[in-house]
Amino acid sequence: MTEIINARFQEGGKEYSFNPNGLTVAPGDAVIVSTTAGPEYGVCTEGNHMVDETTLVAPLRQVLRLATEEDEAEHARKQETRRERGEKRAAPPARSAAPKTPEQKAKEKEALQICQQKIDQHGLDMRLVSADISSDGKVLFCFTSENRVDFRALVKDLAATFHARIELRQIGVRDETKLLGGLGICGQPYCCSRFLDKFQPVSIKMAKTQSLSLNPTKISGACGRLMCCLKYEQGAYEDAVKRCPKKESFVETPDGVGTVTDVNLLREKVKVRLEDGEEMPKLYLNREIRVVRSGKGKRPEDYVAPPKEELEALRYIPPMEERQVTAEPKSELAEKLGEIFAGEAKRVPTRKPSRAPGGKSKGRGGPQHRRRRPHD
Repeated sequence: MTEIINARFQEGGKEYSFNPNGLTVAPGDAVIVSTTAGPEYGVCTEGNHMVDETTLVAPLRQVLRLATEEDEAEHARKQETRRERGEKRAAPPARSAAPKTPEQKAKEKEALQICQQKIDQHGLDMRLVSADISSDGKVLFCFTSENRVDFRALVKDLAATFHARIELRQIGVRDETKLLGGLGICGQPYCCSRFLDKFQPVSIKMAKTQSLSLNPTKISGACGRLMCCLKYEQGAYEDAVKRCPKKESFVETPDGVGTVTDVNLLREKVKVRLEDGEEMPKLYLNREIRVVRSGKGKRPEDYVAPPKEELEALRYIPPMEERQVTAEPKSELAEKLGEIFAGEAKRVPTRKPSRAPGGKSKGRGGPQHRRRRPHD
């Protein structure tokens, strides 16, 4: 067993494990840890705890010290500078969080172009996503590819060109979307760019359980994979499926027996087409029905419907506090809008009948439209 702590370098970023080096660190404490790019500022997410050595990824780096007020002030200054410049980190979370200068940006852009030219020369099936030059001169290129790529010759060529240490990292389409960022169909920034530190497996079965449209354009994200938010409510839907009957089930209701035609998992209500009732299905709460046959099949041959009094006992009568409807207080905006509309209604002039030049009305009741009687 090994004692470790968990820390992350940015909000919503991935958690990394570090050796506390004899320090006692509590969740929320700021620490200075050792990384490949040098000392970095991080925030502890899980304090000292013991884990099995086989679950750790080598090498396990150490916590150098607890962060001081000067470290926190420097980190806050860097964060403010990044927000003012509107920059987004394209490097993995473990790399330097210091804002990049225009010269560094120009070097990375040039490195990206040179690497793309080398890829074309070697004829490799790779698509570059980002380039990052660390403070020690190491150049990291992130790329995507459908297949596994042998880029050993490319690394040698790039090392001879840049005279620096080269690292090529193949990432997936989800990681690419996490690095680039953007807005989802909900209007919010991508969950992977905001708070998801690791991707959860998502399957088409989740969309079926939640009765969603199986149209790929509606349930897929910008990365082309199923949306990560399908995983959020899957547990609640699976729990509701256990309590609600299946479609085509034969059930007993307060109004008689019938077959389930539709199930609303969120409201836990079912529509039942009664055998001796109207053609339109009736809506019942899940607690008001009793399942005789689950799912599609034949009706039990020896089944006899219970008497009406027994079925009527299944009806749910809400308590008095649920039946009392309390008026929700109106917001200040709603009250002002009501006053405006009420004032506009008072100012609308009433329509008066127009009059002829002689002062007589042109309405149908005037002399000009008076009907002649037979005796006139």
